[in-house]
Amino acid sequence: MSKILTHMTMSLDGFIADPHDNPGELFDWYGSGDVTVPSSNEDVSFEVDEASAAVLRDLTTNVGALVAGRRLFDIAGGWGDNHPVGAPVVVVTHRPPEDADRWPRTTFLDDVGTAIDRARELAGDKDVTIASANVAQQALTLGLVDEVCVSLVPVLFGEGIPYFANLGGHHLLEDPVVVQGRRALHLRYPVRR
Repeated sequence: MSKILTHMTMSLDGFIADPHDNPGELFDWYGSGDVTVPSSNEDVSFEVDEASAAVLRDLTTNVGALVAGRRLFDIAGGWGDNHPVGAPVVVVTHRPPEDADRWPRTTFLDDVGTAIDRARELAGDKDVTIASANVAQQALTLGLVDEVCVSLVPVLFGEGIPYFANLGGHHLLEDPVVVQGRRALHLRYPVRR
């Protein structure tokens, strides 16, 4: 059965980037091993340890659609209309780009609930992954998230862009599935209903 999940790489003190949107050392685990995990984008592959490779494959092979916010979309240059998971992207924004037709595999919608619904349609029986902190926060508040996934990295930023902030309530998660990787501890928490 398909599910809605979030996945972000996060510093030990809860940030997904520094105050200037720079992820710094957070993505070092993507190049810290000798197991190659290819992506759907031929220009992107990951060199991770064996445990992280299993996690990465599990998080990426069943993605039918990805939901992101406009800021991440802009930072990533729209992933060249070919996100590494190989799935269509739904961007939550009140300001679609004027040249939106430049990204035919991307849909621009103005609220999280509508974006998740569209992503579910696009995904069919595959999973929907939310890849932006603010969108994940809103989706959690709306009760739309089935699983929260965190790749926790041994770095302290002290300040920056938080993964979880202003959640609009209390959210209880189930016990995590834990996988120790090189330069990342991978945690998967089902959301308690």
